[in-house]
Amino acid sequence: MSSQDKSEVPEEHLPEVPASAHVPAESDPFADPGLPAHEPRRTDIDEKAANRAERQVAFLFVISMLATIGFIWSYVGIDKDRIIDIFFFGKIGAQNAALGGTLGIALFCIGAGAIHWARTLMTDEEIVQERHEFTSDPETREYAIREFTQGASDSVIGRRPLIRRTMIGAMALVPLSGVVLLRDLGPLPGTKLRHTEWKPGTELINEATGLPIKPDDIVKGSLTMALPEGLVEKYGPAGQKEELSHGWLEKAGMSAVLLVRLEPKDVKSKKELAWGYEGIVAYSKICTHVGCPIGLYEQQTHHLLCPCHQSTFDLADDGKVVFGPAARSLPQLKIHVNEAGNLAASQDFAEPVGASFWERG
Repeated sequence: MSSQDKSEVPEEHLPEVPASAHVPAESDPFADPGLPAHEPRRTDIDEKAANRAERQVAFLFVISMLATIGFIWSYVGIDKDRIIDIFFFGKIGAQNAALGGTLGIALFCIGAGAIHWARTLMTDEEIVQERHEFTSDPETREYAIREFTQGASDSVIGRRPLIRRTMIGAMALVPLSGVVLLRDLGPLPGTKLRHTEWKPGTELINEATGLPIKPDDIVKGSLTMALPEGLVEKYGPAGQKEELSHGWLEKAGMSAVLLVRLEPKDVKSKKELAWGYEGIVAYSKICTHVGCPIGLYEQQTHHLLCPCHQSTFDLADDGKVVFGPAARSLPQLKIHVNEAGNLAASQDFAEPVGASFWERG
């Protein structure tokens, strides 16, 4: 008989299926087993156990707070150059070890405290929620609000002020670790960006030879690199150093100047003539765009070119920018000849050298 014929047979005439043919639900391997009976925890029935769990959670949060304070102290109180030997790790920086250890403890204790809180004090009633469509109808929003309110109530945070206060303290303190790390973006510059090694009377020393510079040493069309006398005496001339120290590079980068001799009639600025000596002018060697060293001089036009981004400065017109991305003129160093017949600085640069910075204004 076809399926179509079967559908036409009245139900009362269909053969009766024996009861033995039915498969019991408990033998169905795909049947929903449901949830086991809920068993209360010790903290649910013993208030002393609940209070002990509360103190344990609070203790973890307090440890996190102390670890965060230890992190901040390690950053400011431990010498970054100090080396210690830790078992099989070998020799490592003491500050790095302290920072990693304290921050790890602070984060671990917050997580451990939250887990212990959830497992011992928050409600553990099993709840089954059937999958539903992802819609945001008013009923769903009302349900979410009710669930949130119920969750807040089940967390017993309102009745456990010790946990609430210590958790807030731990969560409030641990972000300070990240804030403190922002300090590591670099040392605070103070006034270092506004001042160099040039002082009134400081002699100009040839960067390559380490000797004082006399006016006759500067010939027309040449470019001479100079540094302040104290810097060369402390670190030595660049041409005689096999390895340049960090201190030399930092000081030289701020204080390096370029000397060039111009015809006074070619100079367009009276101030530039007054700050020079018989046509010899001194300008910062550091480009005002991003701080690259400049060293390309065009004698006919008196233009100074930065090799990094092609900013071009006119040394005959106060070092003004004539091309390129630089936004400021090169700072000029006021010079004179001292009693020994050597070129010397009359003062420091009148403005910060190098690239612009946000505090410059």
